[in-house]
Amino acid sequence: MFISSKFHLKLKRGFSLVELMVVVALLSILAATVIPVAKVSFKRAKEIELQRNLRIIRKAIDRYKEMADNHLIAVKFGTEGYPPDLECLVEGVELVNQPGKKMKFLRRIPYDPMTNSTEWGLRSYQDDPDSESWGGENVFDVYSQSREKALNDTWYKDW
Repeated sequence: MFISSKFHLKLKRGFSLVELMVVVALLSILAATVIPVAKVSFKRAKEIELQRNLRIIRKAIDRYKEMADNHLIAVKFGTEGYPPDLECLVEGVELVNQPGKKMKFLRRIPYDPMTNSTEWGLRSYQDDPDSESWGGENVFDVYSQSREKALNDTWYKDW
């Protein structure tokens, strides 16, 4: 009998179906509350990166404009002292008082985390403020080409 009772105890070990269903139900409820919070946190992180990248590009444009206004770099007529494109901020421009030496404003063009691309919407000084087509004369400002709304209910392209 002693052997059969040990065998009987081994068969009773484990979880019942009801216990497993309760655990699965609790995990489902927990997952249902965590997933939306994780989505918002992920989107917020992307928005912070977008703001940072926009600030980096805009500061580089401002430094280029400041140097052009101080006649430290040569600029083409009609550009109003703004860079002709974003690539010239990476490639650099030759300094007027030091021929052969280039001033670079960006190491690389930051990417837009909302579109996962380095393609930004561009505005020239001559464009209308709300225009979504770039005139091509210069780069006065940049914006995201994303068509989505931010967590604060504004459009990313308006940042």
